[in-house]
Amino acid sequence: MENAIVLYPFPGRGHLISMVELGKLILKHNPSFNITILIFNNPNTSTTSTAPQYVASSTTQYITAVNSTTPSINFHHLPPISEVPSAPSPVAQAFQIPRLNNLNLHQALKTISQSSKLKAFIIDFFCDAAFEVATNLDIPTYYFFPSGASALALFLYIPTLHKKVEENLKDLGDMLLDIPGLPPIRASDMPGSITDRTAEWYEYLLNTAAHMAKSNGIIVNTFDLFETKAVKAISDGLCVPDGPTPPIFCIGPLISSSNQDEDEHECLKWMNSQPSRSVVFLCFGSMGLFSAKQLEEMAVGLENSGQRFLWVVRNPQPNNEEEPNLDELLPKGFLERTKDRGFVVKQWAPQMEVLSHDSVGGFVTHCGWNSVLEAISVGMPMVAWPLYAEQRLNRVFLVDEMKVALGLKEMEDGFVSAEELEKQVRELFESKAGREVRESVLGFRDEAMIAQKEGGSSHVALAKLAQLLEQT
Repeated sequence: MENAIVLYPFPGRGHLISMVELGKLILKHNPSFNITILIFNNPNTSTTSTAPQYVASSTTQYITAVNSTTPSINFHHLPPISEVPSAPSPVAQAFQIPRLNNLNLHQALKTISQSSKLKAFIIDFFCDAAFEVATNLDIPTYYFFPSGASALALFLYIPTLHKKVEENLKDLGDMLLDIPGLPPIRASDMPGSITDRTAEWYEYLLNTAAHMAKSNGIIVNTFDLFETKAVKAISDGLCVPDGPTPPIFCIGPLISSSNQDEDEHECLKWMNSQPSRSVVFLCFGSMGLFSAKQLEEMAVGLENSGQRFLWVVRNPQPNNEEEPNLDELLPKGFLERTKDRGFVVKQWAPQMEVLSHDSVGGFVTHCGWNSVLEAISVGMPMVAWPLYAEQRLNRVFLVDEMKVALGLKEMEDGFVSAEELEKQVRELFESKAGREVRESVLGFRDEAMIAQKEGGSSHVALAKLAQLLEQT
């Protein structure tokens, strides 16, 4: 019987690609493994309402490319489930949908076990409902945490924070909270999903944190020297003070290098004619959306900055699936006035290729973890503009702790003025603070490369994980 490992990603593009790249890495260390990636169907619910069709299409292309280049990785689609009951938020829905797939999952794991020796089951933290299925089948289970060690330190500490702080975090404003391995964090910078203990999804998060602490191990998409304090706090058991902490494997940065586009994107052709390190790139992930008013303000800020720019623009909700009409969305005459130094891309751009391009010198980002790691891997300084999930927390680490980004100041409602965007873009390219951020991020780029080479921390962590999976 061949040795099998089953990976169970959440279907969001960032989650799925990171986990597939993990599968590729495991195969590099142990080519004898057979890897199955279980894909569950995500019904058309609020979890997908901001992820447009071209994102799904791009993900499908990615899976097709992996199928053709890595035959040891098999994709198995679970049978579709019926319509999902409505949930109060995308977070609640994200935890509910895997639970509704548990019967199908149980059957799939049993079937795989009949023809292979199932060595391990690696699940995305959103797929926590699968933990009880695997436990009942006595399958060693690992969690894959697609964000960084700093966010993981907080996540593991949630049950302790729940006992220590009786109020809802959303009511504490700028009160500073002490989390092991993290700088003091304002309550207002906490992920929204953990700030309201009366919310339905809060219980899911508590349960997930508890299950993660009982798992066989946690795999994190980061590298030791990028988040030294957080990694040490977790490894020392400070984040799970009332019980043992499972082994932590920092195996990052995991980044998809494959390009599914056969034709060169039009924006890359434009960038070929721009001076080295002269362009600021603005891109906000597969679910980052802005109001029409905010888009107008961004255009004014970019125009006034005088900086060359490449800007990915999407329609505001509810029409975010549709191609934007730039003449309607952006200020009158903007495209004409900036045509010699700016390029506006509708909906999507090949982010990793753009960041790797010689003409790009700065990145305005939503602080999604995959985007952060892509920027770090090419030594790209950032301006941090968080939008959702744990991104405000990531901003604190990037700006205050790692010093690889400048932070934008928002108004109380989250709005960013044209003046603020102009100021931070100028700072990144023209000021001493910008130069320091650039030097810092280049240092981490080099450390990331070393971590992944033989003998480096991520390479060693992955070898340990592969050995553990083999011995199970």
